[in-house]
Parts: sequence; structure tokens; C-alpha cells
Amino acid sequence: MDSKCSRREFVQLGMAAGIAAGVQGISVASAEEKSLRIGVIGVGNRGTHLLNLCLKEPGIEVVGICDVRRDPMRQAIELVDQAGQKRPAGYYYDPFDYRRMLEQDDLDAVVIATPMQWHATMAIDALKAKKHVLSEVPATITLEECWDLVHAAEETDRIYMLSENCCYYRSNMAVLNMVAQGIFGDFTYAECGYVHDCRYLDFTPDGKLTWRGELARDYIGNLYPTHSLGPVATWLGINRGDRFESLVSFTTRQAGRTANAVKKFGKDNPAAQTPFITGDSTTTLIRTAKGAMIDLRYDAASSRPLLNTTYYGLQGTTASYDDRDNIQRIWIEGRSEGEKWDSLETHLAQFEHPLWQRLREQAEGSGHSGGDFFVVHEFFDTLRTGRPSPIDAYDAATWSAIIGLSGKSLREGGQPQEFPDFTHGAWETRKPTLLTG
Repeated sequence: MDSKCSRREFVQLGMAAGIAAGVQGISVASAEEKSLRIGVIGVGNRGTHLLNLCLKEPGIEVVGICDVRRDPMRQAIELVDQAGQKRPAGYYYDPFDYRRMLEQDDLDAVVIATPMQWHATMAIDALKAKKHVLSEVPATITLEECWDLVHAAEETDRIYMLSENCCYYRSNMAVLNMVAQGIFGDFTYAECGYVHDCRYLDFTPDGKLTWRGELARDYIGNLYPTHSLGPVATWLGINRGDRFESLVSFTTRQAGRTANAVKKFGKDNPAAQTPFITGDSTTTLIRTAKGAMIDLRYDAASSRPLLNTTYYGLQGTTASYDDRDNIQRIWIEGRSEGEKWDSLETHLAQFEHPLWQRLREQAEGSGHSGGDFFVVHEFFDTLRTGRPSPIDAYDAATWSAIIGLSGKSLREGGQPQEFPDFTHGAWETRKPTLLTG
């Protein structure tokens, strides 16, 4: 489909997605009885964790495991066997062997947990092969990949969901529920950041670059935006009543990664000479069509204590929220006492999100403050019921586009960059999906 499709065409696509359960042969009436057959692409630490969560979901059959490293692949196959399922097929011959797995007729969906440079290619290939997709974050790296992902999702009747677990934090979901009930009034400002010293992940023990190190060497800008931006985007109704209009980015010089490499390997080691181009700390200001502003920070290279990897703030005309240093606090006009912040906990009895009310016991302990359970559970629930994806390809492309746009702004000396409208103008009428519960 051409990126400039009409509103009518877009609505028709949305309707097609909404009745996808019937198209897929998974009727709503038989949804609970229908087994879903999945494959997992990438079974390192993250992929193995997601595999274990999938194995706990009822009616999920793992029929394929793919990883270029034989040992992790074999260990994952053993996990499936120990769970009492038939041993799945293994794929490991080369980085593209996942395409052979996609040819399986008995495969309904794939979970992608590979290095992020592969996310877009694998998701697009899977969609074109008529498989549903749950992809780790971010969805894409380049703007071209953003459009390719959107087009692939539009051209098929398969579900794409971005596995953004931070959207499902208990506190973030409670704020989302407050937003839906009008507690914040009109929005003017939000801030968020991913501030996490990840330098220890740049190199292997023998000094070779990991995929994270390669990313910092090859790209400039905010390279990991969705953990911080995703929850804020859902609060502001981005792609569902508002949209990102433009951004501008600035960054510091690169120093932290080189200092770490020198400390670990010595100043004469080739690792210490790695030409990293990503600055230690990047700030991006985003303006929305309705006049709100978002202050977005990315810093994965500065020496600092790990209190939390993300932070969030939201300012409306009648309430303010802040959770820096992992302390969730809120002030609500007419409810809070004077100038004193309230603990968010004091309002959870009234504003707990329905998903957390219903599934808190299963979510707690699953990883990432319960978010890991929810992304897996919500993905499979979406496939069974045919409801719209909670975080679809339009959201995934919009949030991930920060990488390419922030880099372009930096290369042009901090010039503003206009956001593509991946929804083709439908952002004003699309409905929220994360309040399903």
C-alpha cells in the first residue's frame, strides 16, 4: 500500500484487523480452545525469559526455536521438553535461518528477542510470511524501516505488537487510568528518560564489541527511546487524539564509553580505540500537534547509581505526576493537601488499572515490575480475541522513529525535524487500546 492511503482505506484496514480472528481461523467463540503455535527467534537471556513466560500461558505450543548459537538453542529446546511439550524444531545454520522457520505451516506467531539491529527485518519477514509478531524493543532503527514495518502490517491480516513492558508497570498503568478519568485535565508537559549505565554491555570479556557496542559506534542520537517514551505516549494519546509533530535534539560529547574501555582493557588495547559516536547524554524535545511538550533523555554511558532505569513525569492543568528516584508521587488539585505530594499508592484503591486488578498475582515477579507478564499475556489474548493490538505497528514506528530523527537533528546541528504521520491522518480518530482490561 502507498504511504499516502486515504482515510477510508485506513479505516478499512483497521476493520480488517478488528475481525482478524475470523480471517485467521481463530473464531472468538473458540478462542479459549484454540492452541497457538509459536516460534522464538533469539534465546539469549531475554529470549529465554520470554520463552519461560510463554510456556506458562495456557494453550501455547512452542514449535520452533531459532538462534545462531547452538548451545542456547539446545538449552531452549530442553526447556520446552521439560515443560511437557513436544521438542520443537531448531534453526541455527546462519543469521537468516529464521526464514526457514517462517515456512512452517504449523506456526502461528513468533516472538523476536534478538539484537535490536535485527528486529525490523525479522518482524517484516514474519508478517509477510503470515505470522503474528511480538517484537522486543525498539521496533526499528531507521526511518525507512519504520515505513517498511507499517506497510507490512497494513498489507497483511496479522497482528504486530511491540513488547514495551514499561507501559505495563503498575504505576504507569494507574496514571493511564487517571488520565482516562480526566484527573489531569489538559496536558501541557511531560518528561521521561532512560538513564542506565550500560557500559558493561558494550564489550565481550575479551574486548570484542557486542551488538550494543556496535550500535553506539555506528549510530548517533537517542538509541533506546521506547522504554521511556512509550508510557508517556500512551498518557498523551499519541496516535489516538494527538501526534508527535516535531523534535529537536542535542547531545554531549562521547567520553564515558572510552573511559570504561580504557579502565577494563588498558589504553593501548584496540577496544579503547573504538570510535564511538553516540554522546554520553542526549536530550530530545518533542512538540505535539496539540501543543504539549516532552523532554526526553537518553544516557547509557554515564557513571551513576542504579536507582531505576527510567523516570516519568506528567503535567496537566489539574494534576502533576513525578517518579524520579523510583518514588511515585502525585499532586491532584482539590484532593491533595496544600503543597504536599501524595504517594501514588494512596490513590491505587480508586485508580488501579483493571488489568492489574485482575492479574496482579500472575504479573508480580515476572520481571520488569510485572511488565514482562503483561506483554506476553496481552499478545496472546489479542490473537485469541481478535481485538486491536495494544501497541501496534503505528505506535512502534512512531516511538522508534526517535532514533533516526534525533540522529538527523544532531547531524544538522540541532535543527528541528518533522515527524512522519505513520497513521496517514487517522491519529485524530483512533481509539486507545491499553485500557482494555
